[in-house]
Amino acid sequence: MNVLLVCLGNICRSPLAEGILRHKAKLMDLDLFVDSAGTSDWHIGEPPDSRGINVAFENGIDISNLKARQFDLRDFDKFDLILAMDKSNYSHLLNLAENSENSKKIKLFMNFAYPETNMDVPDPYYDNRFEEVFKLLDQTSDKILDNIIKLKS
Repeated sequence: MNVLLVCLGNICRSPLAEGILRHKAKLMDLDLFVDSAGTSDWHIGEPPDSRGINVAFENGIDISNLKARQFDLRDFDKFDLILAMDKSNYSHLLNLAENSENSKKIKLFMNFAYPETNMDVPDPYYDNRFEEVFKLLDQTSDKILDNIIKLKS
C-alpha cells in the first residue's frame, strides 16, 4: 500500500508523520510505501524544519534527508491513501480530485484516532509545539497502521 501525508508546506507536520509512519511500518515488517507533500510551493526542495528534525531524532527517527515537494495530480495515481493534516488541506485536495475514485482516497489524518471529529493536526511552525504534534502523529499512526493491517487481511 502507498500512503501520502499532506500539509501546507511539507516542512513540519507531513514530514514528521512520514518519518513516524515509515519507522513504525518497518518495525512491523509491513510492506508500506510512505511519502509526504505540501499543497503549497513555498518550500520545495527544503529540508524539514530543524525543530521537527530534532524532535524526530529524540524519538529515534531520522527525517533530515527528506525534501519538501508540492502535491502533484499524478499522486492520485501513485497513492492508495492520501492523508491531510487539516481541514484546509483536505478541502484543497478534494478540489484537485478529478473524480470520486480520487476523492475516496483523501482522508483527514486525525479521524483515524478520533473518528468523525474532523480534528486538525496543529501546525507547530509558529508556536513551537513540535513535541505535542509528534505525540499526536505517533498515536494516530498506530491507528492508521491497525486500519491498514485490517484492510490487508
